[in-house]
Amino acid sequence: MNVTIGELIALMGIPSAITGIAVWLLKRWLEKREKAAEERNAALTEILVAQVMQNNATLSLAEATARAVKRIPEAKCNGDMDSALEVANKMKHEQRELLTKIGIRFAVD
Repeated sequence: MNVTIGELIALMGIPSAITGIAVWLLKRWLEKREKAAEERNAALTEILVAQVMQNNATLSLAEATARAVKRIPEAKCNGDMDSALEVANKMKHEQRELLTKIGIRFAVD
């Protein structure tokens, strides 16, 4: 079988072209997946921050309510109120330390 140089180049070029197109398509697909993953991570981070802030607001409200109830003489608060306030304060500080450790910085007081 006699194959000329031009035919040989053409025969070698077809698989190379197919491989090149396949690699290009794969690269585009992977880039789209990576971008979608980054967008999902950004959204999840926003949700996490919103939940932490909501948790902090709830804790602050509960703390303020407990302190107000403690001031009412007829309420007759026992040690449960004091221990609950202590636990809430401890959790607030642990949350602040955790968020600082993982690099999230915003008001958690």
